[in-house]
Amino acid sequence: MSNASDRTSARPPLTEIVTWNATTLSQRIHDRSVSCREVMSAYLDHIDAVNPVVNAMVSRRERPPLLDEADGADRELAAGQSRGWMHGFPQAIKDLSDVRGLPTVQGSPLLVGQIASQDSLMVERMRAAGAIIIGKTNTPEFGLGSQSYNPVFGATRNPFDLSRTAGGSSGGAAAALAMRMLPVADGSDMMGSLRNPAAFNHVIGFRPSFGRVPDLAADPFGQQLATNGPMGRTVEDVARLLDTQSGFDSRVPLSLGEPLFPEGSDIAGALERDVRGVKIGWLGAWQGHLSMESGVLALCEAALAHFGRLGCDVEEVDLPFAPETLWESWTKLRHWAVAGNLGAHYANPDSRARLKPEARWEVERGLRLSAQDIHAANVQRGEAYRAWSALFERFDYLAMPSAQVFPFDVETHWPRDIAGHPMDSYHRWMEVVVPASMLGAPTISLPAGRNDAGLPMGFQLIGRPRNDWGVLQLARAFEQASGDLAILPPTLGM
Repeated sequence: MSNASDRTSARPPLTEIVTWNATTLSQRIHDRSVSCREVMSAYLDHIDAVNPVVNAMVSRRERPPLLDEADGADRELAAGQSRGWMHGFPQAIKDLSDVRGLPTVQGSPLLVGQIASQDSLMVERMRAAGAIIIGKTNTPEFGLGSQSYNPVFGATRNPFDLSRTAGGSSGGAAAALAMRMLPVADGSDMMGSLRNPAAFNHVIGFRPSFGRVPDLAADPFGQQLATNGPMGRTVEDVARLLDTQSGFDSRVPLSLGEPLFPEGSDIAGALERDVRGVKIGWLGAWQGHLSMESGVLALCEAALAHFGRLGCDVEEVDLPFAPETLWESWTKLRHWAVAGNLGAHYANPDSRARLKPEARWEVERGLRLSAQDIHAANVQRGEAYRAWSALFERFDYLAMPSAQVFPFDVETHWPRDIAGHPMDSYHRWMEVVVPASMLGAPTISLPAGRNDAGLPMGFQLIGRPRNDWGVLQLARAFEQASGDLAILPPTLGM
């Protein structure tokens, strides 16, 4: 496989439209300086040129009906009607969420040919805001693992080095963002799936507080580990998409109803905040508990220095809860969730044989759990929550890396060791993202920079549960202090 830089010379020039961030694109569409048809044509041409390089987008719709929808959006604007800030936006949805009329394959050969009859709640809200759905973004089989490969569509490659993975499970979304194939993107996150690919692709991923972005799950009370959320190239874009995705729905009993940001404010203005005196606790490698690839901590600590220049207080802090106890609770609850979702596939010997080994491993361990095991894991989770809550009495925000390794070989399913330390499961190498998932806390992954090999890394900012806007405000201050985060990958070098 050739390196990304070997292909740059063959790339056609970038059309200006696809280089605009989402906020700018919305402004240009609404002031009629560019038509929705021009936007759709520019994006489809660009996707045709670059998607074969990274394999980020799947199940694409045909061009003629998409142009017809764009024409319809133009007619609405001409009549003085706008559906919302995403009016005319070409959007592809992560292939774990249903889109009416499109397949929801989830990377599994078991689901090939199944067509969704209706939109998921998140897609319903994005479509109501004006988005035109053009296809799906790639994901690992059933979203399991932070490496977006599957036997149906293949692997998604990293725009910064085509021999490396784009991460996962929102790897297709993150790579599409980095390659300017989408203005913003959606993703989902159980175990870092909005944060790991954001770090690997030098974009921004936001895991909202649990309940902020509701989903019509079959079990609306029991499973509280995963959530949908936004990705973007600027903090404002992420905030705007989160606002679209958020809000109470009576069908989702644990959904949050409070406003995302102060009522009566505009998003851009509400993001501005004086962050002097803000206290940030840096957990790093958890006092050596986490194995880290060389260079990860150094990049993250260099990025954190921007907060010092903003007047924030950054202080190293110990992990407030025994990490092995947290991991024990986490894995049991995850086994339980996966066994519930995939148990029917596992029960059938024919379909069981077509599940990837990691999926079978999760289900088998889930089926061994007793009711008492699940109760004990939830008690442990509650104890961890209280310990972390006490830490938030000392600090306003917490920070740690978004991943423990840089993007690795795309042919490798998961890292077997980090810095010589063996990993005992297919997801142990992503242990660093578990605390925020267990807390249900708002967490943003911001680009920390690239190592000497040009591979990206990110860091997490974690806020108190339901303080989503505070996290976004601090992220916006970082963005202003560090400069434009939306760098072009080598495959799109100007």
